[in-house]
Amino acid sequence: MSDLPDTDGGDKTSYAAPALEKGLDILELLAEVGEPLSTRVIAERLQRSKSEIFRMVFVLQQRGYLEREAGTDRLALSRRLFDLGIRTPGGRQLTSVVLPLMERFSEESGQAAHLVVLSRAQTVVLATTSGHLDASVIVRPGYGRPALDANSGLLILAFQSAAQRLMLMKDADPAEQARLSEPSVAEMFAGIRTLGHRVAPSRDILAVTDIACPVIGPAGHAQAAILVPCLQRHGVMTDENAILQALKACCVEAGSQLSYG
Repeated sequence: MSDLPDTDGGDKTSYAAPALEKGLDILELLAEVGEPLSTRVIAERLQRSKSEIFRMVFVLQQRGYLEREAGTDRLALSRRLFDLGIRTPGGRQLTSVVLPLMERFSEESGQAAHLVVLSRAQTVVLATTSGHLDASVIVRPGYGRPALDANSGLLILAFQSAAQRLMLMKDADPAEQARLSEPSVAEMFAGIRTLGHRVAPSRDILAVTDIACPVIGPAGHAQAAILVPCLQRHGVMTDENAILQALKACCVEAGSQLSYG
C-alpha cells in the first residue's frame, strides 16, 4: 500500500499541492537568478499575481528561508536551505570526517582551507578553516561558482566516470554540458587525474594560487575537494610543494575514513 493519496483518475504521480508548488517556484527562481528580487519581479517572472506571491513570501520569510536585503524591498535566499542540505547523511559524514582533519592541516601549515562539493553543476563551500597566518583568503560557507569555472570543480569532475560527470552537470545549461566533450577539457581532466591534484592560478582572485586535492571515497570517485588559496606576498616565500604534500596526506586520510553510507 502507498501513503500517496489517489487523484480522481487514480494516478498517484499527478497529485498536486498548488501552495507548495508556488513556494518551491519562488525558492528555485531565487536560486537560479542568484540575486535578490522584489515581490513584484518574482510575481512577473512566475506569471502569478502579486497578492498570491506575497502570501508565499510572507510564510517563507517567517520560516527563515528568505531574507530581505538591507535598505530595499528585495528578497534573497537565506542560508537555511544550505544548512538543511549539509544535515543530510552525506553532508554530515563529510563535515564530521573531513573538518577535524582540515583544522589539523590549517593549524600545522597556517593556511586557510575550504571543503568543496558539487551541487547542481556548481561548486559549494561546505566548511572553511582559517589557519593562523596574518593574511589569508576565506570565503563563507555556501559560496559557489559554475563547476567548470572553478579549480575545485574541475578537480572533482576529473575524478569521476564519464556517466557520473554528466549526472553532476545535468543542471547546467546546454552550452556548459557541451564543454564536457571538448577535447581540451577532456585533456585537462586526464592531466589532473595523472597528477592527482590541481595547482593553478585562482579564477576568482589575483595573486592567489589554488592548491586543491580530491577526497576520494570508497567508490573510487571524488566526493569533495579541499582547496587551499595561497596568497603571493612581497618578501614572503611560500613553499607550495610542502603545502601540496601536506594537503594530499590530509585528503588521503579523509577519504580512507569515508563510508558508502
